Amino acid sequence: MAEQTQRAGRYIQQLTGYRAFVPEGLPPNPDIEFDGELRTLLSAADRDIARLDAIATLLPNPDLFVAMYVRHEAVLSSQIEGTQSTLEDVLAFEAQGTSNDTPKDVEEVINYVRAMNHGLRRLNELPLSLRLLKEIHGELMQNVRGGEKTPGEFRTSQNWIGSAGSTLANASFVPPPPHELMNALGMLEKFLHEGKSTVPLLIRCGLAHAQFETIHPFLDGNGRVGRLLITLILCEEQALSRPLLYLSVFLKAHRSEYYDRLTAIRDHGHWEQWLKFFLRGVSQTARAATQTATDIVKMREAHRNALMKSPKALKLLDSLFQQPLVSPNRIAEIVGCTHPTAVKLARDLEERGWLREVTGFERNRLYRYQPYMELFHRETVEATFAAQSPIQTSVGVS
Repeated sequence: MAEQTQRAGRYIQQLTGYRAFVPEGLPPNPDIEFDGELRTLLSAADRDIARLDAIATLLPNPDLFVAMYVRHEAVLSSQIEGTQSTLEDVLAFEAQGTSNDTPKDVEEVINYVRAMNHGLRRLNELPLSLRLLKEIHGELMQNVRGGEKTPGEFRTSQNWIGSAGSTLANASFVPPPPHELMNALGMLEKFLHEGKSTVPLLIRCGLAHAQFETIHPFLDGNGRVGRLLITLILCEEQALSRPLLYLSVFLKAHRSEYYDRLTAIRDHGHWEQWLKFFLRGVSQTARAATQTATDIVKMREAHRNALMKSPKALKLLDSLFQQPLVSPNRIAEIVGCTHPTAVKLARDLEERGWLREVTGFERNRLYRYQPYMELFHRETVEATFAAQSPIQTSVGVS
C-alpha cells in the first residue's frame, strides 16, 4: 500500500512549514496495469483518433475548419480558467477590430490561438521540449492578465492551487518547490522523448498531461499549456495531421471529476483510473469532432448546390467557413462588389435562413453564418449533457 501511495510522488515538509508534492518520474512504477477495460478504452480511442484524422482529409479546405476549431478550443480552454469570452466575441473582435465594449479577456483567447499556431510551426524545427513549452507560454501570456508573471519562464517561487484567498497553509494542492522544479521538468522532458518507444501514444499523452499539471511549472497559464500539450504530442507523432483534438469541452463538462482524478493520482497512485477517464474523454471528443466535420461537408455541399447560379454568393459562402461573422463592407471586399450589392447578397442569404443579423442596428450591421456556428455550439451542449450521466470509472481509495 505504501508503494502504491507513493507511486506518483511524495508530499515533503518544507522548512517554512507547508507540504509540497514532489513527483516521481514517468512511466509510473509499478508499471501501468493494462486490464481488459483499459485495453478496450485505448483501442477505441486509437480508432476514434484515426477516424478523425481521416475525415479531415475529406474536407474541401481543411485549414478553414481547423482555424475555426482552434478558436473554439481557445474559448473553452480559457473559460476553464475563468474568462467570460464566447466564440462569437472572438469572431466579432476579428471581424471589427478592438472596440470599447469588447471583453478584455478576448485578448487571452486570441493569445491562445497564437500560442497553438506557434507551437505547431515550431514542431517543424525542434522536438517537443521544455524550450518549446516556454515559447508557447510566452505567446499565451503576452500583454494579458497574468502577463506580469514572467511569461515564457519557469517559476522561481512557490505557487499553489486553492480557492480564492487560500494560502500555502490551507491550499488544496502545492506543486514541487522551486529547488525541485527543474529536476521534475527534466524527467518529464526525458519521458516525452524516451517514452515514444515503450509507451502507447495516448497513454503517453495522458501521463504527460497529468504530470505537467502536477508540476505546475509556470506562475499562471499551466492549465492551458497542459491542454495544448496533448494536441502537440499527437501532431508531433503524426497521429493527427492537423490539430483537431481538444479536450477542453470534455474537461469543462467534467471539471470536478477531472480534478478529483488528478488528486487521486497524487494521493493514492491511481494512474489507471485517470487514464480510463482520459481515454473516454479522447473518444468522446474525437467522435464529436468527426461528426462536426462530416456535417460541415454535407452542409457546404448543400449550400453550394443552392447557389450554383451566383458566383458572387459562392465566393461569399466559401469565406464564411473561415470567418462566419461578416459586415456588408467586408462582403464587398471579399466578393469585389459595391456596397449595395453586398447588402443584397447578405439579405438573400438571410432569407434562406443561413445568415442572421446580430447587432439589431440599421448601420454597421454584422451577420452570422448561423447553421455553421450551431454545429460548434452543439458540441458544447452535447458534452455538457453527457456529463450529467456519470462516467463509470470510480476514483476509489486504497
